[in-house]
Amino acid sequence: MPRDHVERSAAHDWTLGRTGRMSGSLSARWFQALYDTPLLFSGILDDQGCVLDANRAAVEGCGLDRAQTLGRPFWECGWWAPAPELSARMRGWCEQAMRTGEPFRTVSHFFLGDGTRRMVDAVLIPVRDDQGDTYLVATGLDITDALAAQQQREERAEVEADALRQVAAARQREVGVVQRAERRADERLHRMVAVALDLLSAETVEDLVTIMVDRAMPVLGADGGAVVVREGRERLRVVFGERLGPEMQDVYGELPYDSPLPGCWVARTGEPLLLPRRSAGVAFTEEMIEVYEATGRDAWAFLPLRVGTRLLGSLAVSWREERTFRPDEITMLEAFAAQCAQALDRIQHLSAQRATALAAQRLSEALQHSLLTQPPTAGALDIAVRYQPAAHGAHVGGDWYDAFETAGGATVLVVGDVTGHDRDAVAAMGQIRNVLRGLAYDTDDGPAALLGRLDRALRGLQVRALATALLCRAEPTPEGWRLRWSNAGHPPALLRGPNGGVRLLAGHDLMLGVNPGRPRREQTVDLVAGSTLVLYTDGLVERRHDVLDQGIADLTLLLEQVGAEDPERLCDLLLEVAPRGHEDDIALLVMRCCGPPQR
Repeated sequence: MPRDHVERSAAHDWTLGRTGRMSGSLSARWFQALYDTPLLFSGILDDQGCVLDANRAAVEGCGLDRAQTLGRPFWECGWWAPAPELSARMRGWCEQAMRTGEPFRTVSHFFLGDGTRRMVDAVLIPVRDDQGDTYLVATGLDITDALAAQQQREERAEVEADALRQVAAARQREVGVVQRAERRADERLHRMVAVALDLLSAETVEDLVTIMVDRAMPVLGADGGAVVVREGRERLRVVFGERLGPEMQDVYGELPYDSPLPGCWVARTGEPLLLPRRSAGVAFTEEMIEVYEATGRDAWAFLPLRVGTRLLGSLAVSWREERTFRPDEITMLEAFAAQCAQALDRIQHLSAQRATALAAQRLSEALQHSLLTQPPTAGALDIAVRYQPAAHGAHVGGDWYDAFETAGGATVLVVGDVTGHDRDAVAAMGQIRNVLRGLAYDTDDGPAALLGRLDRALRGLQVRALATALLCRAEPTPEGWRLRWSNAGHPPALLRGPNGGVRLLAGHDLMLGVNPGRPRREQTVDLVAGSTLVLYTDGLVERRHDVLDQGIADLTLLLEQVGAEDPERLCDLLLEVAPRGHEDDIALLVMRCCGPPQR
């Protein structure tokens, strides 16, 4: 059944009896002629949907009994009643037209008196008479024959289209060979483009082999291969694809420079070599017999990998069965070899850069670790230290710690951070640390005075660096220990009491290197046995998406919970508060006051 559809138009205020300029007799005859036309079903319903009258085409023309039709609800008449679902829909349509006052149009099936099913284009139009009473004019056009004719036209069109498709299929078969060749060419071109893009991500020779041998070469029907890389004049490195298995890597992974095997010969001479049959390979060198037996590949191609005048190695490609190499295949092999050579050249340059960066990194780390000496271990102050470089990146920073006893018996504790993450920062850190040691060792100056002297000395010695530092001086007193400290723009120290409460040693002045003449403040606190002092750099508490205060709060909470541990163990526990993959290095110093000074 065609899908029912509805068309609505603007509401009409038609009234029975209004005929414009026509005379009453003329309009009556005009409406009667329309009503009696055999081409259109028409009828009129009262406001309850009962049939008041209908023309002959609608009743007798459809094989229905007029006496059983007039006076009954429209939807219960013979046109709709044989199908209860259709009858219910027609009732809904009538009620909708009466309720909205708008014409309702739909295409639906209906029934003749003998049960024949037909299709009708039906319209329900609400009208009012001069007294304001509402009626429903129902009209319909039998479109069954028109739909059947349309279906026949569509069937004829389908037959004609099928004939055309058969002709097109025959033509398609005639040019199939050409089209397949074009598709192969397109596929190879697309594969070359895809390989070129993939090679941009290759960082190792293994990556190169995976992309070139295992992904690109199958477009030529190849099944496995290897890349031979020249490494000086003594040896050749061979990296095999997965298809040839790990056994080949174990046996042939490293070969002497003068090996007679074809891949090595091409890597030395730069001449391409095609071995389409086993006999050709054995004729080249009898050592190929073992290669044929180990791989099960009967055809091989070897292409030089050359960038400009530099010969980097060779590309080896294999096939399971003997074959004849077509000119277009040789062209593709040469193109793939050119791509492979460019990628290998980039990988070798990248590897050299990484090796240089790694050497510089190790040199910087060695320099920094040489400057970060172990603290004093004897006496009533138990001190532990840690240094942890950044988790990522090739640079170390200027973070440092130091702890030493002065000539007068005090213990100096300092943690600082030079801006920057390179060897210049490490060098500046070493200078600042050494100058501070020299200034502090044989003087009783307090931390504020020492930081002021250090700042002026750095300016005078032209150490052009900015740095934060927190300098503490633990001095013995008759009652125990007194801690004096001064802060040059550094995160505050934490002091945990024996009862577990943690105090923030707040307050700071300008960092070093900004204004050497600016006075600095100093604060003092008495230390009791069991007190724990924690100094740290910002790498321990810095978060990418959080404020520094939150990191300090997290460190404070953890110190409250685990601060009773011995300093060595406590250092390890506090380092756990650092964000995973922290981007800055960390210096950490923990001091435990174990008791009064030893006299």
